[in-house]
Amino acid sequence: MATLLKNVTNSIWHAFNSLSTDNSGNVVKSKLKVLTANIGTLLDLYGVEKGLEHYRSTTSLNFYHYKYYLLKEVFSSLPDTLSLNLLRQYEASIDEVCWLVCKRLYLNREPHILPDECLHYLFRVFCMLGELQPCATQQDVFQVVLERSEVGLVSCQLVTSLGGDWDQESYDSLTVNTPGFRFSTFLTLLETKYLSDVEEPVLIEAVTALASTFLCDVIKKGNLMKKGYLLPTLREYWFVLQPTQMAYYKNMDEKEQCGMINLDPNCWVDTSANRIYLHTNERCIELAPHDHRSRLQWVSSLQIAISQSGRGQGYQRTLAARRRKQRQIDEAESRRKSSIIHDMGVQLQAEKLARVAAELEAQELKVAQEKQVTHLEALLEEEIQAKRDEEIVRSLQARVLREEWEKREELEQLQVEQRLLLEQEREKRREFEAKQKEKENQLLAAEARLRELEEERQRLDRELQKARDRIYYVEHTMTQHSTPKAGTKVRRTMSFMPSTRDRLL
Repeated sequence: MATLLKNVTNSIWHAFNSLSTDNSGNVVKSKLKVLTANIGTLLDLYGVEKGLEHYRSTTSLNFYHYKYYLLKEVFSSLPDTLSLNLLRQYEASIDEVCWLVCKRLYLNREPHILPDECLHYLFRVFCMLGELQPCATQQDVFQVVLERSEVGLVSCQLVTSLGGDWDQESYDSLTVNTPGFRFSTFLTLLETKYLSDVEEPVLIEAVTALASTFLCDVIKKGNLMKKGYLLPTLREYWFVLQPTQMAYYKNMDEKEQCGMINLDPNCWVDTSANRIYLHTNERCIELAPHDHRSRLQWVSSLQIAISQSGRGQGYQRTLAARRRKQRQIDEAESRRKSSIIHDMGVQLQAEKLARVAAELEAQELKVAQEKQVTHLEALLEEEIQAKRDEEIVRSLQARVLREEWEKREELEQLQVEQRLLLEQEREKRREFEAKQKEKENQLLAAEARLRELEEERQRLDRELQKARDRIYYVEHTMTQHSTPKAGTKVRRTMSFMPSTRDRLL
């Protein structure tokens, strides 16, 4: 089935590219057999990889040849039409297999903020919105890129779901020179610019909501009051609206499903007194939103879901195709305008050349007329020209003289300033010399005082030594002439020791 192959081509390319061992864009058939067998198993097709051995006479294939083989030998075995739910299941299974093959290229990177679950969801969104383009530098080599406006759309939804404010001008200035993003570059932009300070549970919730919007075509989620079929009472449920169905759950964790409303192009919506009446083939379902704004949003979303229910393609893929077509139209319009501008430039250049030719012709006529002028007019012209030259020379001399006087005045002013600066420098030098001389005098006085103090100290030391000698002599004499009695303690006389203050004095 061509639609399914078209939807999973980008994810298959990522798996194909991860199996390539060089930059030639070719993969050996032995590796492609394993990938083909896994894809065939998911589609309940077995043995589809055996034909690769006899497909072409080479040992390796480029992606164009491998895609052609998948179209003719694998996907052509599927029915021409598949239900939208079955198409989504096939896409999810093939995307998962391709992600298992190529995820090793994206797990070991820095910074690594996104968990593996989020990487898988973003990989699927990238493959759904991306475009397979030929490489400009190598022939028969392709790459999947995501256009910068699509990257901005995904980034904006992530930022707003995380409670942030989207700055379109900052994004445009950041990506103005990058028309398309590969998956690794796309992850780097998200992790470094928008998801660097987000906690992991919040990040997982935001990426899961993004995946449900783009991959599951969830148009709207929210609470509504639903009137029962047997008991006509209003009860609140959590509704999840998709193009082909509208499921409702007990609460917003979506674990306990209470029912399912199938939608098709024959359904229609009516409103009355803050009530929404959804008419299906089976019955009319009465819904009650909480306010007028919610009612308008749900009515618009239900009309979109009903209009998309009969299509064989997903809602988000349809929107992406419309945006891609609009970009192509804008590019064609831009090229057309550029062509018009180029044609106008060529026409303007031709007009300029014609004008130059006319001017040359007029110049030739003027020269012919000038040759007819008399000799007297020529002499008169020469005289007038001589006078003009003389006036010019005089004006030039006056200007040179004026400039010379101005330069002389500037020179004199500079000389005056230099003399003033020299005088100031001399004055400062005299002051410095006076201060230096004063310091030298103070130093000499201090040295003289120090010498006096040293002599005084030496004199005092001599007197102290003499006093000590006298004291020692007196004590020795008293000791010899006095004999202590028995049982009487001898009172020892302390020798005189000058204090630190006395020594200094």
